[in-house]
Amino acid sequence: MDKNAIYPGTFDPLTNGHLDIIKRSLKIFDKITVLLALNTQKKTLFTLEERINQIKNVLISENIQDKVIVDCFDGLLVNYCRENDINIIIRGLRPLVDFEYEFEMAMANRELNHNIETIFILTDQNYFYLRSSLIKDVIKLGGDISNKIPPSIKDEVIKKIKTF
Repeated sequence: MDKNAIYPGTFDPLTNGHLDIIKRSLKIFDKITVLLALNTQKKTLFTLEERINQIKNVLISENIQDKVIVDCFDGLLVNYCRENDINIIIRGLRPLVDFEYEFEMAMANRELNHNIETIFILTDQNYFYLRSSLIKDVIKLGGDISNKIPPSIKDEVIKKIKTF
């Protein structure tokens, strides 16, 4: 039986930090579902379709498209997990910044579905400060982000942010 897990997020845009979590998760799990929320309270720059296409392009360029499913959902994450027979949620964890929020979310998910386990993967030291919002800010101010986002989507991301 395959070991599957879900990596949920907004991915607006996907960063090298996100990609690092995906790749490292594949050392533990057979398949990963990268899951984007349809009904998010976050205001996104990229449309859902753009984010899905960006992620798929990166997966192809990294030759891991056969091990990663890209999907979206509307509603409670635990319901998606139940409907798809997945009981492990992967979360990247930056030093201290994320811990309280992620801990609360893990406990809430566990309360809603006692079969759910959340696996925290510490962010690589090269990306511990990285956030999608930082990428947007740096690009708007003319900074270089070439080592912060996957090369296969870099031009698209820069163009969209500069024209927004």
